[in-house]
Amino acid sequence: MSNPSLLILPGDGIGQEVMAEVRRVIDWFGAKRDLQFDVSEDLVGGAAYDKHGVPLHDDTMAKAQEVDAVLLGAVGGPKYDDLDFSVKPERGLLRLRKEMDLFANLRPAQCFDALADFSSLKPELVAGLDIMIVRELTSGVYFGEPRGIHMEDNMRVGVNTQRYTEAEIERGARAAFELAMKRDKKLCSMEKANVMESGILWRDVVTEVHADYPEVELSHMYADNGAMQLVRAPKQFDVIYTDNLFGDILSDCAAMLTGSLGMLPSASLGSPMENGRPKAMYEPVHGSAPDITGQGKANPIACILSFAMALRYSFDQGEDATRLETAIEKVLADGVRTGDLLSDENSTAVSTSGMTDAILAALDASL
Repeated sequence: MSNPSLLILPGDGIGQEVMAEVRRVIDWFGAKRDLQFDVSEDLVGGAAYDKHGVPLHDDTMAKAQEVDAVLLGAVGGPKYDDLDFSVKPERGLLRLRKEMDLFANLRPAQCFDALADFSSLKPELVAGLDIMIVRELTSGVYFGEPRGIHMEDNMRVGVNTQRYTEAEIERGARAAFELAMKRDKKLCSMEKANVMESGILWRDVVTEVHADYPEVELSHMYADNGAMQLVRAPKQFDVIYTDNLFGDILSDCAAMLTGSLGMLPSASLGSPMENGRPKAMYEPVHGSAPDITGQGKANPIACILSFAMALRYSFDQGEDATRLETAIEKVLADGVRTGDLLSDENSTAVSTSGMTDAILAALDASL
């Protein structure tokens, strides 16, 4: 049997630095846990534009369709701000999501106890927080037609269309309910059914799907109230299911509850392939951070945790995913910190590679 395949797309800025650290973790699992992966690497975002004139080459897109999982770093940077919209680095990321049909974006917001003081909320509100936001990723206002900027009565008008089909809502809902069944069996669906017809349809379809998951406690909430509740009492939630636009906003809101964007991974899952694994792409939530690129200051944990999600959701290695997550928790509890997490004199400041050194040592100790 061939090894599972993994395509690495470091991208731009600190994406290249943190992905180098993930390669070290992958090598550790190969050497110490006999988990072998066929790893290939290619370009995306600004790096792809610099070489090919497009943010994602067709050959790279073809590779992404064939592998068991894609691991992406980050895209973008000021160097590319003046490019035409059609070739901006972010378009490469959107193309991957769209053409791989990665419709369910999993955004965990987990606050390790050692980092509770970094949250903008009181520690007692966030310590032990463990939320999963499921964001529909391939439809909605980011993809709906008509769209664009045109002239109307001598004035520019910008148009974006919020559009959802029943099938698009349903398949994401099923992914969210399946996750809820494996967690605390509690799901909150968020939309704006009070002012948007797409929200009315969203609520109707999620309610219909709920009939197949009677063990899950389902609630509905307007997305604006959901944002307020996330900063008022975040631990009331377990799994949240919402659309593309609201999911973008709510997941970033939830991200900051944990104290640092440098800590947050994500997974984007699609339909099963022939081998039964879902098409999947994993990426940290943070951006390319051009202000610290090349300085050894980047926090690699979000990207390493993205690999942990790949172990769990693409490669059926839940035990080793937990092993990696526990090692990271141990390192943080010991006070090891990259610059974004430094707090007091009891912290040990480390570089990007220094953080990985500590994580690998904790993994060694776990054997």
